[in-house]
Amino acid sequence: MARSSNAVLVALADPTREQIVRLLLRGERSVGEIAERLPVSRPAVSKHLRLLEGAGLVTFRSFATRNVYAVDPAALQALRDELDRMWEQALARYALVANNRTPKRASRRQG
Repeated sequence: MARSSNAVLVALADPTREQIVRLLLRGERSVGEIAERLPVSRPAVSKHLRLLEGAGLVTFRSFATRNVYAVDPAALQALRDELDRMWEQALARYALVANNRTPKRASRRQG
């Protein structure tokens, strides 16, 4: 599970890590399979995966000499919950501002 929504957002802010997560949303993949689809080296992919794992976004299972990575559904749900809370707060603030404004009345010309 994600350690904090801030760590998850920081991890996803990097375009390469975002691409890795998007690949993993389609299914489990090894480091080599991920590296084949990205313009970065296998060591760079491993480094990004460690950061994503540290943020709680991905998990891995070891099979013999390779690790297979997957997105942690609980982390995605926690991120979605946080985004929903942020959206609700933004809408509540908007409603407060909208309700405190009175429409300007049209003045009638007298002649």
